Amino acid sequence: MSGPHTKKTFDVRIGRHELVIRQRYEAASISNDILIGLWFVVGSIMFLSPAWATTGTWLFLIGSVQMLIRPVIRLSRLVHVRRIRSRSGVGPASHEASMDF
Repeated sequence: MSGPHTKKTFDVRIGRHELVIRQRYEAASISNDILIGLWFVVGSIMFLSPAWATTGTWLFLIGSVQMLIRPVIRLSRLVHVRRIRSRSGVGPASHEASMDF
């Protein structure tokens, strides 16, 4: 439904290389998020048994470290895309979507 106050945006990405780069970083981010979920779920189940609590703690530590990797993936993507844009003469993107991975 559109009205007089509806803001419509049209975002055009320039260059095949940027699209490929964004897709690769998105795949890395999604894979990382899946692994984080697995570590925390399995670690939580292991906490139910005292015999497995130490292993569960290690899985929580691994999941926590991977949570730190997510912003590194986003920063790497940002730097990589800006480097590609500057080489091609396109210039920096006007904005980054708030829902970027």
